[in-house]
Amino acid sequence: MNLGRGGATWLGAAVLHLALSGAAMTEPRHGLSVFGDLKYKPDFKNFDYVEPSAPKGGRLSTQGTGALQTFDSLNAFILKGDAAQMLELTFDSLMVRAMDEPDAIYGLVAASADLAPDRMSVTFKVRPEARFSDGSTLSAADVAFSFAALKEKGHPAIRLQLRDVVKAEAVDAQTVRYTFQGTSVRDLPFIVAGLPILSKAYFATREFDQTTLEPILGSGPYKVGEFKQGTFVTYQRRDDYWAKDLPVNRGRYNFDQVRIEYFRDRTAELQNLKAGGFDLREEFTSKEWATGYDIAAVREGRLVKLVLPDANPSGAQGYHFNMRKPKFQDVRVRRALGLAFDFEWTNKSLFYDAYKRSESYFENSDMKAKGKPTPEELALLEPFRASLPAEVFAEPVAQPVSDASGNDRKLLREAARLLDEAGFAIKDGKRVNAAGDVLDIEFLITDPTSERILGPYVKNLNAIGVAAMIRRVDVPQYQRRVKAFEFDCVTARFVMRLTPGLEVKNYWSSEAAATEGSFNLAGIKSPAIDALITRIVAATSRAELLTATRAMDRVLRAGHYWVPQWYSAAHRIAYWDKFARPAVKPLYDRGIIDTWWYDAEKGAKLRTN
Repeated sequence: MNLGRGGATWLGAAVLHLALSGAAMTEPRHGLSVFGDLKYKPDFKNFDYVEPSAPKGGRLSTQGTGALQTFDSLNAFILKGDAAQMLELTFDSLMVRAMDEPDAIYGLVAASADLAPDRMSVTFKVRPEARFSDGSTLSAADVAFSFAALKEKGHPAIRLQLRDVVKAEAVDAQTVRYTFQGTSVRDLPFIVAGLPILSKAYFATREFDQTTLEPILGSGPYKVGEFKQGTFVTYQRRDDYWAKDLPVNRGRYNFDQVRIEYFRDRTAELQNLKAGGFDLREEFTSKEWATGYDIAAVREGRLVKLVLPDANPSGAQGYHFNMRKPKFQDVRVRRALGLAFDFEWTNKSLFYDAYKRSESYFENSDMKAKGKPTPEELALLEPFRASLPAEVFAEPVAQPVSDASGNDRKLLREAARLLDEAGFAIKDGKRVNAAGDVLDIEFLITDPTSERILGPYVKNLNAIGVAAMIRRVDVPQYQRRVKAFEFDCVTARFVMRLTPGLEVKNYWSSEAAATEGSFNLAGIKSPAIDALITRIVAATSRAELLTATRAMDRVLRAGHYWVPQWYSAAHRIAYWDKFARPAVKPLYDRGIIDTWWYDAEKGAKLRTN
């Protein structure tokens, strides 16, 4: 989940997992793929989207992303505390993803993976040369320990996905075997292959489940350097990194130092970039992209504006209602609240027509439901017809198109009618139910720029009698309240993978609705959705997967659990012209920290201008 600004988090990277191809493996392989063959052969030299001869050196400084613009811990594996961003740079995993394939992973710490014919276990061979950053050996015992610690004491989102992993055994120093249970085992080899590997010896004298500002021992390409709590954190490239010449790493991790800068205010962040305070920024505000970079440095080409296409699903970004609150449990109330949001006016007046309206939980992908359900979709939906809205079996729910006036009277009248129908009548200018309870809604935010967008929406809600207000809190309080589900409505963006799997349980399952810290912000509890999650996780072909995700999309959209916002299938990057990049961008990633490098000649030229 990316809250607010939609930046990547360690958790999102750590729980990124993949699905198995149709045929069971019968011998160890250098990688695992989804529904087909691997692109890269066993003797591949490097990924196609890197420059293998890229020079090492220099520094890249960039802004922190997402709503969390602070940190008080260097432990990213637990619910407690707010972890620094990009800590994943300091940890290795058994296998890593190729970012030019929809779903394929290749050996890093593991030289090979051997999946049992019945898919109930997988065995990895650990490379004997693997080392932690202090020079100690990384063995199968460390892999087994990491799993046990994460399953027992890790973040709830991780524990949920490891529920059906029975155990990890260190068969010998270089062999670790994972055993599974249940019927939803398709993704489990990929979940465990992507887990961070921790040092068993390191945690023999430390508590795993406590926040800390002591850098945790890892084995990755970087280690934590200088940092100031809540302000910045740096990662220093390791010259002695044991895996720097492996095919999965060749041409990657080229910066000597990566520094993450934290800003509480986007305006201050942009001004700092323009003043040369840091190097690179992804712009999430369309107004700033359109007007905020009209400075000499941009006109002269010293500060570059770059649009990078994004082939990933654009995710489900919107205002998410907390249905744990009784006032949001009536779908007519949720529909009415959605009708009061005028996207067309917002896009025209505030966003310079830079966005498209989100409608689907799988936007910008072939997983999005379109038209009437196919016979295959109906086969999944029919058992639940009695409990599902009629819209599920027709065209998928679409968002209303306003007259772009900012207060479309037709839509507001329909919203008022729905509230009347739901039992919230007007009394003294406010909507109240039969018990006299006022229909109020608090939008929880941390960023002052959100008020610019929310203000007109709140005005429309007030116009139909909803007591709407904006509550701005500091980031730590926001994080605590979201984790504990103590909110009415928050903005969030759920980024879907190209091949969704067990992570969808964390977004929409009944179990996740009751799990503190899960991403089921709306508190959705639906037998139909739970059943469709099982279908998604169990799909053995892309056709089966698409049928299940499209059926799921129909049910979710008909529930009106959110007010969809907007999306753009691109990354907008502004950077000082002292970097170079490969000729080919990875299809499913920005590729910046992974594949760019510092260009010393450009850097010298920039300093003299």
